[in-house]
Amino acid sequence: NLMPKRAGVRPLTRLTANYASDAHIGGSFDVARRAGAVGVRVNGVARSGDVSVDDEFRSAYTLGGALDYDGGPLRLSLDLGYQRVKVRGLRPKVTLGTTVIPRVPGAGSNYAQPWTYTTLRDVFGIAKAEYDIADNAMLYASFGARDGAEDGIYGGITILDAVTGAANGNALYVPRTDNNEAAQAGLRVKLGERITHEINFGGAINWQVNRNAYDFLYGPGFAGFDTNLYNAVPVAIPSSALVGGDLDDPFPISRTRLTSLFASDTIGLWDDRILITVGLRLQAIRAKGYAANDSTIFDPVPFSAGDLISEYNEDAVTPAFGLVVKPVEGLSFYANRMQGFEKPDAAPASIGGLAVSNSGALFAPVKTKQYELGAKYGTGRFNASIALFQIDRPRPSAVTDLADPTRAIYGLFGEQRNKGIELSLDGELAEGLRLIAGASLVDAKLRRTLGGVNQGNDAPGVPEYLVNANVEWDLPFAPGFTLT
Repeated sequence: NLMPKRAGVRPLTRLTANYASDAHIGGSFDVARRAGAVGVRVNGVARSGDVSVDDEFRSAYTLGGALDYDGGPLRLSLDLGYQRVKVRGLRPKVTLGTTVIPRVPGAGSNYAQPWTYTTLRDVFGIAKAEYDIADNAMLYASFGARDGAEDGIYGGITILDAVTGAANGNALYVPRTDNNEAAQAGLRVKLGERITHEINFGGAINWQVNRNAYDFLYGPGFAGFDTNLYNAVPVAIPSSALVGGDLDDPFPISRTRLTSLFASDTIGLWDDRILITVGLRLQAIRAKGYAANDSTIFDPVPFSAGDLISEYNEDAVTPAFGLVVKPVEGLSFYANRMQGFEKPDAAPASIGGLAVSNSGALFAPVKTKQYELGAKYGTGRFNASIALFQIDRPRPSAVTDLADPTRAIYGLFGEQRNKGIELSLDGELAEGLRLIAGASLVDAKLRRTLGGVNQGNDAPGVPEYLVNANVEWDLPFAPGFTLT
């Protein structure tokens, strides 16, 4: 999620220098001006150089611009952005080929091949309009678009000896583009005095097109190459073992259209110190999947690369409930229960170093559930919050393809439940000294797994705890300068 920046009443000209190490430096600028009802703001960031991981280079360039008009009942805005990120010597994913977990390498150790890299580019924009048709009613509409591109050679290693770190390496080349367009419109009305109603209803539509291809750089017979977790020796890029799609001009692999109609009512009691929200959303997902390559002898129906191989059009009604209680000024307790309706990602080209037999296959939409209970407290100078949550959602995974044990079948084989607690604190500790900090503790478990395999185990890829903090200090001896 991105928070758009707006020009304030006071002119702004800010320059920031960034130093991560003697080899990785950068800076940013932020300029804003307002002339009456029209505001303009432009900002950018540039960072480049080697990072703390040995032989890993990272660069990031971002440029954003905002134009807004506030003419009383009519408000308009346009936000545009560009972002480009590049990484060379990207550390590969590690897969265990043994029953013993090897010693974890040092944080700065790099077991990547020098020819691995990724380049990500995004161009995006969003236009919004709001119009007050009355003191208590507002029409709103927005339209946004994104064009994203990815190009990279990604490495992977499978540990063969947990003691010595001996491993088998491979690589995957992926060119990819994503195009997204979205629109939304609605009406928000507030009614009543002693008992208030804030009613919101409208509709939204989203179009998504994914184009990608892949090249398994595994060498002859998918043999891979010898490497080591603790002492990776550079090797030549392996030859191609399997290609899917058009590497020079990727064609669509999936097309998706998401539509929704929504309505909600927030009922206010006791001078809006008790807020009850009830909402419904009718969602429809239409998806099409296309073959990345020609069919094989294992496919029951022959097809060619680019042919439509799966399609569905599903809909569902999902409810939402929320409660907020404000017993005293600055303190609020809240609880909510939400249900989502999502399209799972299509089956990838590979997983865990194995080619996926049903690459590009689509899966029917799934429902997710989320419960949250928490409290917030703010004094004007400090804000603090605590939240307990539980999220249930189907979890994709892969199993061995019985028709070809050297490949995998990808599907929704189970469920993942995340339960945890989140804490946050922000405020001004002293004049000119500001803090934004947060922490989370998450227990993520696998449930309803296929055949009970891994049932109750920790879900991979979810950190058990996370702590972050950002401190800003306005230098009293250098007005206008801030250290972060």
